[in-house]
Amino acid sequence: MEIHGGEDRAANPPSGSVSEKERKMAAKKISGEFPRGSNTLKPWTSTIIVLFAALVRVLVSLGPYSGQGTPPIYGDYEAQRHWMEITLHTPALEWYRSTSDNNLSYWGLDYPPLTAYQSLAHAFLINSSCPESLTLFSSRGFESYKSKILMRWTVLSSDILVFFPAAVWFVHVYNKRFGGSGGGWSAPWLLAMILLNPCLILIDHGHFQGTTSLLQLSLASRSTINSYLLGKCMKRKNWVIEVAKLGLVVIGTFILVWLPYLYSMEASKEVLYRLAPFERGIYEDYVANFWCSTSPLIKWKKLFSISDLKLFCLLCYNFCLPAFVLPANKGTKRPFFYSCHVK
Repeated sequence: MEIHGGEDRAANPPSGSVSEKERKMAAKKISGEFPRGSNTLKPWTSTIIVLFAALVRVLVSLGPYSGQGTPPIYGDYEAQRHWMEITLHTPALEWYRSTSDNNLSYWGLDYPPLTAYQSLAHAFLINSSCPESLTLFSSRGFESYKSKILMRWTVLSSDILVFFPAAVWFVHVYNKRFGGSGGGWSAPWLLAMILLNPCLILIDHGHFQGTTSLLQLSLASRSTINSYLLGKCMKRKNWVIEVAKLGLVVIGTFILVWLPYLYSMEASKEVLYRLAPFERGIYEDYVANFWCSTSPLIKWKKLFSISDLKLFCLLCYNFCLPAFVLPANKGTKRPFFYSCHVK
């Protein structure tokens, strides 16, 4: 009887004991509850990641910047400062035009008008506390500890106000749509990878350029986004009305941003010439694009004239047109993601 009872106990362990298989399953379940493996972005998690990302940017900004103490043209830090100087002291009509107050050969403005408006907003803030750093002409190459702090703050505040909310919202929407699909991705890690991208941090807060917020909606990206939105509208029931509403928003936004330059064709051309400065070549310095990557094999600037380079750019853009048409035809996310990489 004792042996029989022992066998019963071995075959049927007490209810309080846990088998090896159950322990492994419980450990696996618990490990998935930690933030590293969680597909839920909680407020406290996103707050910690955002604060840490801001701290990293502050620490990087304590170091030197591009062109520091190297006259006569200094570096991209001076370019950003000079754009604030020009937008503050000259009318919008002269921002992209060579005048007695705006010498385009010295860090002439070559970003879209929306970027110029952002430079003007930053100029108002800096001019209120350090006006000598933005004085017309005499402030070229101006360097001081106070101006450095203020200039660094313009980039950090732009990230906090523009880039950080966009990244958090993207992860939130992505989690809402795909978080419950059982995938092994992690929402906190996804947000951390976006906000702690070393390339963006070093370029914007070390080298000093501010391209993350300034170029978040570049021309090629807008073409892709508008194509995707057009495809979404055309899949709706009342697609004519939806397309009309999209057109009104796009055209209205364009008119609002380009209003100072729409009074004449010449004024519009001045802006376009600055945005596509072929006179400096098909690319400048080490810009990461097709032309720069192929320049070690083909010396584009030396072998071809400006008219040839313009033709090459037109052909290249036409070659990429299917990437813009595909999102409009499908109206789905996968073609949209593919076309973003083709830009």
